[in-house]
Amino acid sequence: MSLILRETLLAFRRAPLLSALSITTIAFSLFVFGLFGLVTVNIQEAMSQVAERVEVVAYLKRGTPLTTITVAQEDIEAFPEVQSAKYVSEAQALERARADLKEFHDIFQDLETNPLPASLEIRLKPEFRDAEHAATVSDRLKAYTFIDDVRYGRDWVEKLDRLRAIAGAVGVVVGSAFALVAVIIIGTTIRMAVLQRSNEIAIMRLVGATDAFIRRPFLLEGLIKGLLGGALALGLSYGAWLAIDTYLMRAAFFTTPEALIGIAAGGIIGLLGSTASVSRHLRTV
Repeated sequence: MSLILRETLLAFRRAPLLSALSITTIAFSLFVFGLFGLVTVNIQEAMSQVAERVEVVAYLKRGTPLTTITVAQEDIEAFPEVQSAKYVSEAQALERARADLKEFHDIFQDLETNPLPASLEIRLKPEFRDAEHAATVSDRLKAYTFIDDVRYGRDWVEKLDRLRAIAGAVGVVVGSAFALVAVIIIGTTIRMAVLQRSNEIAIMRLVGATDAFIRRPFLLEGLIKGLLGGALALGLSYGAWLAIDTYLMRAAFFTTPEALIGIAAGGIIGLLGSTASVSRHLRTV
C-alpha cells in the first residue's frame, strides 16, 4: 500500500501543472453539479415550508362538551400520522376571523351570535404531509359523532404532491446527466495522465507487472483528485451561495452531511473516471 501511495504522490510531483489542471477541471465539473444540488436543496426547502401548511381541520358540532373534546384530542394525537391536535373554540375562531379578514370588520362587529364553529386543527408529521395520509386521517375523524365536517384542502394538497413528484423526477434525471458529464470530463483528465506515462506502463508490462498492480496508482490518483476537486467545488458552491444569499434572496446551503457526501461523490466519480480510462488504455498496450 505504501508503494502505491508513493507512486501516486510521485505522479503529482512529476506533473504538477497537469495535476492542478485535472483537479481544477474536476472542481468546475462538480461545481456545476453542486449548483444544481443547491437549486434542488432550495426547492426541497420551499416544498417543505409549503407542506407545513398541510393540516386537517375537524369542525365540531355545537354544544359538544369540553371533556369529550379533550378525550378525543388525546386519542387523535395518538394517531401515527398526527403531530399535534389543537382545540380552537368558537370565540377564538371569531377573533381569528376578525384579525385575518379585516375587510369584513363591520360585519363581524354587528353579529348578534357567533356563526363560526369550534374546531380541532390537526397538524401532520412531516413524513405524512400528503394527500393520501391526510385523507386517511380525515376518514378516521369522521367516525367521531360530535364532528360535523372535516376539511384538509384536498385539491391543493394533491397539486403539491404532483409538484413534489415532478421535482423529484426532474432532479434524478438532470442530476444523473450532470454526474455522467462529470465522469466523462474527469475520465478525460485522468486519461491525459495515463497517456503521459504510457512508456512507463509499457515497461512495467514487459517486466511482468499485472494489470491490477499497474492500475492501482492511477485509481488512487483519480480518487485523490476527485476528493480535492470535490472540496474545491464545495468552496466554489459556498461562494456562489453566499453571493446569492447576500445580494439576491435568502437561500439554504448544504448541511454538513450533504457537504461531506458531495466531497465523497467527487472521490467516487474520480475513481470511476480513472477506472474507465486506465482499463481502456491497458487494453491497447
